[in-house]
Amino acid sequence: MSSWPPNPNTPQQTPDPQPPHPQLAGQEWRILEKTLLASIEEQRRARRWSIFFKLTTFFFFLLFFFALAKSCGKEENIAVNTSPHLGIVDITGEIGEGKPANSDDIITALNAAFDASQSKAIVLNINSPGGSPVESDQIWQEIRRLRELHKDKKVYAVIGDMGASGAYYIASAADEIYVNPSSLVGSIGVIMPNYGVTGLAQKLGVEDRTMTAGAHKNILSMTKPLDPFEKAHVQGVLDNVHQHFIAAVKEGRGKRLKEDANTFSGLFWSGEQAINLGLADKAGSVDSLKRELKLKDTADYSVDRSSLEKIMGRLGTTLGVGIGASLKSSVSDMNSQASLK
Repeated sequence: MSSWPPNPNTPQQTPDPQPPHPQLAGQEWRILEKTLLASIEEQRRARRWSIFFKLTTFFFFLLFFFALAKSCGKEENIAVNTSPHLGIVDITGEIGEGKPANSDDIITALNAAFDASQSKAIVLNINSPGGSPVESDQIWQEIRRLRELHKDKKVYAVIGDMGASGAYYIASAADEIYVNPSSLVGSIGVIMPNYGVTGLAQKLGVEDRTMTAGAHKNILSMTKPLDPFEKAHVQGVLDNVHQHFIAAVKEGRGKRLKEDANTFSGLFWSGEQAINLGLADKAGSVDSLKRELKLKDTADYSVDRSSLEKIMGRLGTTLGVGIGASLKSSVSDMNSQASLK
């Protein structure tokens, strides 16, 4: 029995707390879940808009950049295009498809230079070790064609440090070739590098298991002995291409060429020697040619893709990183949302 009043020395017992009603607890969790999902959805929506605005800004920037580049290009040549000038077409570096000196860009520049009403002459500004015989011949053929169409315009080739192999092939299409006395000129020949590692493969225990359909499909394989028939066949191909080169030089240089046993041997000479051999006409530069022709202005018709490609590459990388980070974040949000459901 309990006594009244209660004894103050007797410890008081606290009644056990009542557990929350299950229905109320479920409602609280659903409210919390909805709040979290709404917050995540809002973040995802904000990121989508962020990506959209970044893309829109990027494309507007591209449009502005192209318009500015086009405008600057026009302003650069507007003065010389409205007055008599010397049209310049650069042939710099290795010649080949996808290279800075490729037939597509050079032919485009040549046509623009010839079509310009105020270009009184065209100069091929050459500094190249050569390259593809196909690309070189295509440029050579186009120069000859344009010379026939525009008989009033002469084509000059000015060789800087080097005008060898395919670069000299192209130069031979010009009316006259100017060189520096120390330029490297010539190398009228064709080459196909090849190596044999049969002995090395045997020492290392390497077995060539190449399979072919066609007796000579693996012609000049590095891991098999050189076959005499295949060697003779490849030599015949090279000789045939070499004859194309020789014919182009003979047609271009005509009686000025002082041919001897070494002319088409693949040797190269200094600019001074090249003049003595009839491979070039005189010493000079673009500036001296301009003075000789009594032209005050020049216009560079060369197609220059390097600067634009570098800028576009950097912009593309930056944009790609930004979009990648945004997409990664969005995917993370989606995974978080999926785990809450």
